[in-house]
Parts: sequence; structure tokens; C-alpha cells
Amino acid sequence: MFENLSEKLEHSFKLLKGEGYISEINVAETLKEVRRALLDADVNYKTAKDFTDTVKEKALGQNVLASLKPGEMLVKIVHDELATLMGGEMEDINIKPDPSVILVAGLQGSGKTTFSGKLSRFLKSKRGKNPLLVAGDVYRPAAIEQLKILGEQVDVPVYTEEGSKQPVKIAKAAVKHAKQQGYNSVIIDTAGRLAVDEQMMNEITSIKKAVEPHEILFVVDAMTGQDAVNTAKVFNEQLDFDGVVLTKLDGDARGGAALSIRSVVDKPIKFIGTGEKLDAIDVFHPERMADRILGMGDVVTLVERAQEQYDEAESRKLHKKIAKNQFNFDDFISQIQQIKKMGNIKELAGMIPGAGKAMKNLDIDDDAFKGIEAIIKSMTPEERENPVIINGSRRKRIADGSGTTIQEVNRLIKQFDETRKMMRKMSGGKKAGQMMKGMPMMGG
Repeated sequence: MFENLSEKLEHSFKLLKGEGYISEINVAETLKEVRRALLDADVNYKTAKDFTDTVKEKALGQNVLASLKPGEMLVKIVHDELATLMGGEMEDINIKPDPSVILVAGLQGSGKTTFSGKLSRFLKSKRGKNPLLVAGDVYRPAAIEQLKILGEQVDVPVYTEEGSKQPVKIAKAAVKHAKQQGYNSVIIDTAGRLAVDEQMMNEITSIKKAVEPHEILFVVDAMTGQDAVNTAKVFNEQLDFDGVVLTKLDGDARGGAALSIRSVVDKPIKFIGTGEKLDAIDVFHPERMADRILGMGDVVTLVERAQEQYDEAESRKLHKKIAKNQFNFDDFISQIQQIKKMGNIKELAGMIPGAGKAMKNLDIDDDAFKGIEAIIKSMTPEERENPVIINGSRRKRIADGSGTTIQEVNRLIKQFDETRKMMRKMSGGKKAGQMMKGMPMMGG
């Protein structure tokens, strides 16, 4: 989402990265470009102006002009102010015991129901909760069925009252049911509504009064840009929600909502949706997002995702195999599966400093490993275990079986051999071992 903004900000900073004389005029010109980049990203005008005014004041106050590397100094100030603009620090979801009631609100088509399913999975797998989903959207015909399907996929029960058109009554009954059955988190999915729809806004206010939620999350489609911010403002006046969820942050939009919403509504962004899969949800970290916007990557999130897939016993076993040069295609495909669980390949690459820019124009989808997997699965168990036996005739059979060419099979085997040699060399050092421990796709 922030590719264009990142590119324009980088262009702005080039004005200060030359060897020439740096003046207050140059700083002003650079910040003028920064403001233009923010406005192009659909950031609120007042927010963009206040932002650049603050950066200029801090830049001149910290004597950037006299520093040895004024461009780098200014980038740091912009980074810190971007993080502050988006909230400064991560603000967690407010979870109370017995049970915690979470009300999910938003516009039609914002992704509320999908987020409700994602949130239930998040609370169950990462917070150890026992959640209950509540089908409170009684107007959209497919909403209840959609929530049931999501509930099945994440193994979370869904409370419904077939035929009922009274969402307030359903919400109250669901909370009572949760207390009786021992569910410690209740996620109420409400009907999508329009900010101008007084009847629907009054209804969700009534739900709030009836169940007294510990957390109200407003879900907004990040791709709607500045409209998202204006809608959030109207909803907040009515509901006084606790936090914002930005969905579709993986889309090709300008990202202004993420940068403006905190300053306009004064409510934190708590979650971001980064894809269609049910695990494509991240807690929002302003500083990490500032890193991504300025092309610095997001190594912390990358390592966190890797560690979620990390199995210590499996890692030790694999480390020994690498040291003995016994790493085989079965191990290789196992590592690929772990990488795929971490998320979208292009998004993961964007978390590596510098890689996002390098891969900007590459079309990398979730099937990036499809050809490799097909080739490996076309091998016999003996061939996967001992790749050295794969001669010419075997390579032709593998190519035919996987729907690829002999050249592609040859290339994979060559790359595998080179990777195995490199991993064996790395496995001898302490640093390599530590790195492998933190990153599953690097051998554990």
C-alpha cells in the first residue's frame, strides 16, 4: 500500500543527501516535497501541514544543518514523527475476564465479518482465549452463513438465533450464553451501516448500552482513503469506540487513512488486515509501520512470524542433518511449508530492508513455490532422501511428472546443492546457529 509514498519520500530526501551545501532553504524544499507526497497519499491536509511544520521545527532545533549527515538526520526525525502521527506506541486490545465483550462495528463492505473471524482465531491461537462469535447482522442475507463458515474454519462456535430480527436481544442472550458455557471472549459482529443511517446508528448504540462491551472496534476499509477518516469521525461521535481496524492494507491504495486517522479521531489503530487468509491480521505497531514507509523493512515482525512456526526439537534435528550434509529435499519442502505459513511472500520480502524496493515491480503471488513443490513431489522417496542418485533419465521422469522442463529440474537441483553447501558452512559457527534458531526458513 505504501509503495508510492515510500518512493516519493525517498526522492524528497535525495535533495539533502548530496555532497553540496545544506541550507534552511534546502530543508524547507525537502519538506515541501514530503508534504506533497503525503497529500498524494490521501493524507488529510491539516495533518500533512502540521506534520511537516513539526518536522521542520525539530530539524532546525536539532541543528541538522550543521551535522555531518543532514539527510540521515532528517530521515530519522521524519521516521519518529511518522510513528508519533500513527499513535507512537502499540495499543493492545482490551481483554477482560468472564467474559470479555468485543463489539465490532463499521460500514457495509468494510470487512467486519471477516475481521470478526480473524479476531476469534487471533484470540484463540495467540492469546489462549476461548471465544464465541455472535451473528448480530440480521439484515444481510449471507452474513450469518458467512460467519458460520468462518467459525468452522477457525474452530470457533457461532451463536445465532434463527429468524430473529432483534440484534439487541441476540447480543444480550449471547453474552448470557457465554457466561453459562464458559466462553471468556464474546465477539459481536454487527450489521454494516451507513454513517447517515440514523436508525442503524441508533441500533448499534442500543447494543452498546445493552451489553456494555469492554472493547468497541471500528472496522474501516483502508482503500477508501480520506473517506475512511471522515466516516470514523462520525462513528466515533456516536459510539466513542476504543480502537480502529484497518482492513485491506495489502491493496493498491494510497494509505492516507493509516496516517491520518489517529490525529483526526484521536483513537488508536489496533489491528491491520494484510490479506484474505484468516491468519492475515497483525497487531498495529506505529514504529514498525514507519520503518516500512521509509523503506527500512520490518525485521521484528518478520522474526516474530518466523518464531510462531518455530519448533525447537525439529530445529535441533535439522541442524544436525545440515552439519552432516544430510539435508535433503524432504527437509527443503518442509522449510517451504513453514515460510508459506508466515504469510504472503511479497509482503514478507517487503519486511527485509531494501528488498521491498528491489521487488516493487515483481509479480509474486502465493503460488511462488508451486513449481518447486511439484518437482519435489514428483521425486521418489529415495530420490528426495538421496538427491545424488538423480541421473538424466530420472530428471526427465520428474520433469514429465511435475509438468515442468528438464532445465527447470536441473536448475532446482543445482540451487539445492549450492544451498546445502552454504548451509553446511554456516552451521559451523555460533552466529549461524543463533540465526537459524530465530528464523525457521534458514534451517530451523
